[in-house]
Amino acid sequence: MKRSASSLLCRAMSLFLCLLTGCAGYVDLPAGTVKPISGWLDDAIMEREVVSVPEPPAEPPPPADYVIGPSDVLFINIEGRPEFMVAPTGNSSSKVQGSRVDGNGDVQIPIAGPVRVAGLTVSQAQDRIREVLRTYLKNPWVVVEIAEYKSQPLYLLGQFKSPGTYYMDRPLTLSQGIALGNGFDNTADLRGARITRGNRILPVDVYDLLVNGNGKENVWLRPGDTVFLPDNRNSQVFIFGAVKKPGPIPMLQGGLNLAQAIGSAELRDTGYDFKHVRIIRSLSATRGELLIVDFDRILRGEAMPFPLMAGDIIYVPRSHFGSWNDALAEIMPSLQAISALLQPFVNIKYLTKND
Repeated sequence: MKRSASSLLCRAMSLFLCLLTGCAGYVDLPAGTVKPISGWLDDAIMEREVVSVPEPPAEPPPPADYVIGPSDVLFINIEGRPEFMVAPTGNSSSKVQGSRVDGNGDVQIPIAGPVRVAGLTVSQAQDRIREVLRTYLKNPWVVVEIAEYKSQPLYLLGQFKSPGTYYMDRPLTLSQGIALGNGFDNTADLRGARITRGNRILPVDVYDLLVNGNGKENVWLRPGDTVFLPDNRNSQVFIFGAVKKPGPIPMLQGGLNLAQAIGSAELRDTGYDFKHVRIIRSLSATRGELLIVDFDRILRGEAMPFPLMAGDIIYVPRSHFGSWNDALAEIMPSLQAISALLQPFVNIKYLTKND
């Protein structure tokens, strides 16, 4: 079987890095030794477990009518009477005419005073203002319109073509919200995209929605939601355990393999287990894999170099004893400290407390 020059070079570099950093387990082979390798990249994987997070419960569509909130601007016409007309809001150059709903949810009506309108639809606000004005007018007619939508923000951050703060003027699905940002550029990492609601990351697979058209992921957005598309040029892996330099390692332009990552982190002088290197891999925001890799086979030339994926979390055990629970217990404090850098799957699966 012929091996490409690139694969031979990659393996040679991997072994060289490990020799420089004192990797154990590598034994130089006599000249002329021929060792067959199947060529499969996952030959070194001892165990593979696919894990996922529960899908969010299906939500009914929100009410179609817009609900008024603080900072919205209302244009209110009361029988065309100037004494009841609401003064323009904002500076003189503003084109918006009307009254802004204050932080208490009130709108100021001349003569009548403050009227609570937050939490009401337009028709409900008209009825409430009409009821207040019955003290001053007989059967008054009132027309309320929303002059400016400002109470239901949606934050589009990251690699959108037009990132920024947008305001929802009606119920929006995820795809409709993303469209407000005029799409995304080719540096967007869709597999790492996340939707944050309050202090939680939602278990929603943006990649599956936009690339595969999975409508189940097209959830309804809520005011205050943040949609973040990370930059794939800032990809990293993370390594912990029996290494001197734990933490993030930047992905190389041509990719990064396990030997290179371990070499960059520098092994401890003693006490590590290469036969059970553990990797937490994110496949999407809702799915991942738990891998146990026999790195010793790679060092001995019995398996191909193991390529890493952006966001991989590598754990080099300090001994051959221990389970996944032991590994997670050791690295959890470190993951908590860098949670903002991790893939959404890791945050949802391991760092979010189940209520």
